[in-house]
Amino acid sequence: QVQLVESGGGLVQAGGSLRLSCAASGRTFYMYAAAWFRQAAGKERESVAAVNWRGGRTDYADSVKGRFTISRDNAKNTVYLQMNTLKPEDTAVYYCAAGHDYGLTAGYDYWGQGTQVTVSS
Repeated sequence: QVQLVESGGGLVQAGGSLRLSCAASGRTFYMYAAAWFRQAAGKERESVAAVNWRGGRTDYADSVKGRFTISRDNAKNTVYLQMNTLKPEDTAVYYCAAGHDYGLTAGYDYWGQGTQVTVSS
């Protein structure tokens, strides 16, 4: 069993940066792929970035490529999402997820409660 807790969200001006963290409980977290998703008000949830269990493979949605970076520190049981050059359209609740399969379209078994990111214009 894995429990995920996101942090680092907040209000930022367009062009600014935020770093989200996802702290995981469970000694086997390093065995799981992880990903960040987001859901804007009135829209469906979408995948943003994914990282494999070792951290050597990453994938990004086209909308965030070149601006967002996903990484993980398995010694700390933590996954990060560095978000740069933020845009108002990045405003959403961001969720961390973990699962056995890697990728933007993989199914994920464990989910955090979400953290709000608001980008003002």
